[in-house]
Amino acid sequence: MVPSTFGYSMREAGHHIRRNWSTCLGAIVTIFLSLFVIGVFVLGSALLGSMVGNVEDRVTIQAFLSDSADQSAVDSLQQKIEGWDNVESVTYKSKDEALQEYRDTMSNRNAEDAVEALDGENPVPASLVIKLDDPQQVESVASRLSDDSDFSKVSDDSEDPSQSVQYGRETVERLFSVTSWLRVAAIVLVLMLTFVAFVFINNTIRLAISARRREIAIERLVGASNGFIRGPFIAEGAIEALIGALLAIVVLHVCSVYLLPQVTETLKFLDFSLSDTVMIRTYVALLLIGLVIGLFGSAIAMRRYLKV
Repeated sequence: MVPSTFGYSMREAGHHIRRNWSTCLGAIVTIFLSLFVIGVFVLGSALLGSMVGNVEDRVTIQAFLSDSADQSAVDSLQQKIEGWDNVESVTYKSKDEALQEYRDTMSNRNAEDAVEALDGENPVPASLVIKLDDPQQVESVASRLSDDSDFSKVSDDSEDPSQSVQYGRETVERLFSVTSWLRVAAIVLVLMLTFVAFVFINNTIRLAISARRREIAIERLVGASNGFIRGPFIAEGAIEALIGALLAIVVLHVCSVYLLPQVTETLKFLDFSLSDTVMIRTYVALLLIGLVIGLFGSAIAMRRYLKV
């Protein structure tokens, strides 16, 4: 749009929106619904990613130790592992702590009966609990630990140290596989929804242009440039798209403020919180998507009417 015609384009767009408010309202509602669905899916993906991330953060490696292991050798091994790449922390869990954790985790009558039947003996081994910076590296760190000569000396199974290294391999692999597919699916579905919104606004603008085709033909006859003719329609598409985007943002914000706390209160074992950064980025992205849809949808819809 040529800068000198910007004011004219905005005035004409405003006049057309007032004269044909029902058609423009349909375009705004279409954009609002499309961007609202995109926003819901983006925020839903962020929530799901946050919950999955919390599960990933709980992925740890447990290295079980022999009851006869020398404590100085265990301390030395702990310091050694702490210096490895991708290792965030290493915590020593004694036999008593491990037994108490079993009681807390399996807090039922059968667990208490099982503990009482031990007659004071504690068969649960001590262990080193290894937390990682990147849970995706759990398998490589577990393999390195299994092959470590110092660990084989203090492991619960000296003949096959790998049996003393536990991290729920099948569960972890399944978790990472699911999270990878979820991230890919999120990108694909957002692109699909954006394309659907683009098609909707393109068709809506095309109908508006078709209704004014005689006006466009007259402007062509008197020598108006393509930019002069195109300007009001592009401005109209941009205004409608921005209004639809703002409506989607307002509704999303109201839902996040009033609905998410209620869901969090109901399902306390899940984390449904979203950071302000995620919310702001989503709102900005919706504004940009709406603007792009409005500008390009209008420009493409005008092409057939501006051909010589």
